[in-house]
Amino acid sequence: MNLLARQSLWRGARVGLDLAKYNSCLPFRGAKSISFPTFPAGLASREFSTVTGAASMPVFTVPGFDKVAFEPPSLPSVSLVNDSPSTWKGDLLAVAITEEDITSSGCDEAATEKTVSIKSPALTALDGELGGALTELLAGGDFEGKQGQASRAIRLGPGSPGPKYVALLGLGKADALTKPQLDRYGASPYQAAGVSLTKLAKAEKATSAGLGLLHGPTGGQQQLDAATYLAAGMLKGCYESTRFKSKSKPCKLSALHILGVGGGEGKAADLAAAVKHGTSMAVGGFLTRYLVEAPPNVCTPSHLAEAAEHIAALAPNRFKLEVLDADACAKLGMGCYLGVAEASLLPPAFIHLAYKPAGEAQKKVAIVGKGLTFDSGGYNLKAGIGSMIELMKFDMGGAAATLGAARILADTQPEGVEVHFIVAACENMIHGKGLHPGDVLKAASGKTIEVNNTDAEGRLTLADALWYAQEKAQATTVIDIATLTGACIIALGGEVAGLFTPSDAMATSLSQASNAAGEKIWRMPMEASYAEQLKSSVADMKNAGGRAGGSITAALFLKEFVKEGVEWAHLDIAGPVWDEKAALPTGYGAATLAQWA
Repeated sequence: MNLLARQSLWRGARVGLDLAKYNSCLPFRGAKSISFPTFPAGLASREFSTVTGAASMPVFTVPGFDKVAFEPPSLPSVSLVNDSPSTWKGDLLAVAITEEDITSSGCDEAATEKTVSIKSPALTALDGELGGALTELLAGGDFEGKQGQASRAIRLGPGSPGPKYVALLGLGKADALTKPQLDRYGASPYQAAGVSLTKLAKAEKATSAGLGLLHGPTGGQQQLDAATYLAAGMLKGCYESTRFKSKSKPCKLSALHILGVGGGEGKAADLAAAVKHGTSMAVGGFLTRYLVEAPPNVCTPSHLAEAAEHIAALAPNRFKLEVLDADACAKLGMGCYLGVAEASLLPPAFIHLAYKPAGEAQKKVAIVGKGLTFDSGGYNLKAGIGSMIELMKFDMGGAAATLGAARILADTQPEGVEVHFIVAACENMIHGKGLHPGDVLKAASGKTIEVNNTDAEGRLTLADALWYAQEKAQATTVIDIATLTGACIIALGGEVAGLFTPSDAMATSLSQASNAAGEKIWRMPMEASYAEQLKSSVADMKNAGGRAGGSITAALFLKEFVKEGVEWAHLDIAGPVWDEKAALPTGYGAATLAQWA
């Protein structure tokens, strides 16, 4: 690099608190509006320039991927059929049974071999119709009927009038099937069975698969729930990560059938609507997973803005999209958000996607998602074993869930509620003009924050996003959702999100929504005395406390940016956003947020 280039790289003063100088600071000039660049066929790129970069740098292009999809181009059809399991014609039939339909013996202290056999008359009758295939499946002693469990599949004889292959799926305890989903903690047995069916069908390379309920649900609501969660689970099981592989085999599965729900002619329309709702839940989960799955050189702030544009285009009469650039955010005084964004070569994108119902809205709510498309930790660099820096593409999991919920609403289009989906998207990187430990930032609300940890950046972006939700979107009820703290993973593990709110009403509504979605949340304390950790000698507050109670102090920090009278809750999804065993995203949060809205 020559002398002139070095001078160009370092010229200009840091912005600091003086937001009026932000746009005149030569090293960081926000584009006048967010644009979505087009590239030659076969080439996608990530561009850096003096216009959008954190410093004056030569323009260059890194070859990448073609425009990636935000959701699958197609999914198997899901339909309810009235066929009996033994005569249903298709590739794979999976019979869903409860633990009480079978019995086991052996495997005692004398090391007797465990045997499992049929217990219920209904399963005995079906086994006879299927030529004893179910007895054969149970002979190994491994299948116990537990929720989500699947047996192997075996081929029926050439004379079979129905399916080519048959398997067993577990629904768990029989009494769990009659429990209302709103009272259930975690996934529905039907949802778990649906996921297991599709995974088994893909393994068997089936083109069609049917799930037959040995015991059909009784009562109208139970039938609707079964149809909804079977459809949602079946399609959820279709998820595969193939977009960034040079070679991938397309899934052959094209048709999924649900047998045994019942309902009759008078309920056909309601049951079809239930299947459609389950499909919408699954599609929202797909969009969420696709965003979290995408590497940070693909899922940039502008990529999230494009995802919002994709959703708005699906229901243009219901959605309105606005994407604010750095200039616009600076004029609004968003010093915390821009303070985090300024070290990145990629411009920030502040996304506001508003849903308005066809009729009058009785309430106005906002869902604010943390949108850090990559988090290096800044100068408090994520380093060493356990830092998870290689996984920090999922630090926009809150934004993904927020947009996934919007995707569900594009299909369901609820009445009576106006929903504002807000994402302050940016990267947290390292640069000479970036955020230093010890800097003081000024939020849009006017509060000043001493940055004692640049790796506690998500709450800084959320501070300005929460202000925007209240002051600009005029929301009176606000949820923020974020992969905010490792402390929450330590506290609750990888399957449960932490819920923080001073409002019992918000806690109840979110708990019911998560139950309905089949996702787990747990209310955490907001110990007021822990706020002492956030006191600063030079500013209104610090952005981070000590290690003890880290998820609580993070929530208390956010609470400082919520006006009195506004109902607010914070969801920390750092644990359930990612399936560590599968090394893939879960799609967590979208269904809960959509159900709540």
